[in-house]
Amino acid sequence: MKPIGPRFFARDADAVARALIGTTLMFGKSGGIIVETEAYDTTDPASHSYGERQTRRNAVMFGAPGHAYVYFIYGVHWCLNFVCKDASAVLIRALEPTHGLAAMARRRGNDDPRKLCSGPGKLCEALGITGVHNGLSLFAPPLALINRSRRPAIATGVRIGLTKAADLPRRYGLANSPHLSRGFPELPI
Repeated sequence: MKPIGPRFFARDADAVARALIGTTLMFGKSGGIIVETEAYDTTDPASHSYGERQTRRNAVMFGAPGHAYVYFIYGVHWCLNFVCKDASAVLIRALEPTHGLAAMARRRGNDDPRKLCSGPGKLCEALGITGVHNGLSLFAPPLALINRSRRPAIATGVRIGLTKAADLPRRYGLANSPHLSRGFPELPI
């Protein structure tokens, strides 16, 4: 299994979001297989970079691909995104936990593997990711990404929890995974 390099992220967010399904994300000694993602770009009213408007909060999105964009949402949860080309990003929605389960369970106060990382806020809490990690390179510790060994069956559907552009089919997931934040009614692509 090979680590993912910078060229991987210098592409369209939808291509990256699909390609991330089945890869392994490590944060320190904890991590797992990415099973759910969502794509966002400057043409998308739900994106923080919509209309190419740069702010202090979203500045990382306008930088080089291959960095973590971490933001606080609803005054409760941290969310981890991977910056792609042209101020686009991929939200990491869910992981199948495979490494450091005891530490993740301790951080989450829950030892059910299916509930440790089944949503972007849960994922960040389980891995210990917060705003101090905003802007980190995806290619240096504590982050590591390992390419998938085979192409998995990928389901697609609309994104979750949005009021703008809620009908766009830009959510991708590992078909039939029990670790998704929410199932996909659509068929795998």
